[in-house]
Amino acid sequence: MGTRFCHGFPFWNMKIVIFLWPTAKTAACCTAKNGKAFFPLVFGSIQRAERSVLLETFILFEDEVGKALHRELLAAAQRGVKIEVMVDGYGSPDRLVNSLTAEAVRFIYYDPRPLVIGMHTNILRRLHCKTVVVDDVIAFVGGINFSAEHNTSYGPEAKQDYAVEVKGPIVADITAYVRQAMGSKAVTRRWWGGRSHRPAVNAQVLYVYRNNDDHRDDIEKHYLDMLSTANEDVIIANAYFFPGYRLLREMRSAAQRGVRVRLIVQGEPDMPIVKLGAKMLYNYLVDAGVEVYEYIRRPLHGKVAV
Repeated sequence: MGTRFCHGFPFWNMKIVIFLWPTAKTAACCTAKNGKAFFPLVFGSIQRAERSVLLETFILFEDEVGKALHRELLAAAQRGVKIEVMVDGYGSPDRLVNSLTAEAVRFIYYDPRPLVIGMHTNILRRLHCKTVVVDDVIAFVGGINFSAEHNTSYGPEAKQDYAVEVKGPIVADITAYVRQAMGSKAVTRRWWGGRSHRPAVNAQVLYVYRNNDDHRDDIEKHYLDMLSTANEDVIIANAYFFPGYRLLREMRSAAQRGVRVRLIVQGEPDMPIVKLGAKMLYNYLVDAGVEVYEYIRRPLHGKVAV
């Protein structure tokens, strides 16, 4: 089946792209590291959009990158492209949102639970997705926010992160999910059938997502499968490493049967508690042969595995 590349990790409402590399090439994929590579790819695709742009992101920022995204979305809307944007329910400036909706951009706040006595009960249920789909033919999925702090020119606090650009049949799956998440596609829920994603057969690219309802551990299951079937080498880089016991157990088991397992976590954390939490797991993993490294060049924000 070849090398498996996983982008993402179970956290909030994150989604994942898993690459399986057989000999046949049925999808076009490329990886972008940090904003310098990622932002031109996305902005160029929006500039070339003819029909539609779907965008999920955490927050609309008002820095140079956020304003550039804002300009590209406005320009596309003004030439007749249908734009739909979903962001987290907290943090995006009203003036950015209002200027988009004034140009007929459909804008959605992620808010998965109804109000109770007029109050939000879901402050810990946050949208952490970064997904862009253009004309239903090209998609971008990753961990990079549309913010200047993802450019290395930002300085020592610039975040290290990754995203992927994909074309091919997988884009239909990504489009269907994003439209469902935005409420622009009806979903029929049935009581029968499995709750998790169906296994892929001879797939090159598989799109998997998690939420806090019926897909709580779908991503974790793919990580567990990767670890349990690995023969030689596993590398996991994760900025916020707080896994469950099953994943820790599989990492130890893989190392104990001779697989080289390497874990890369934050050495220069954007939140100090993150490093403290990860360190509590070091001895448990290292004692079984897992190699643990701290990334110290800049704050690690990525969630990838090979």
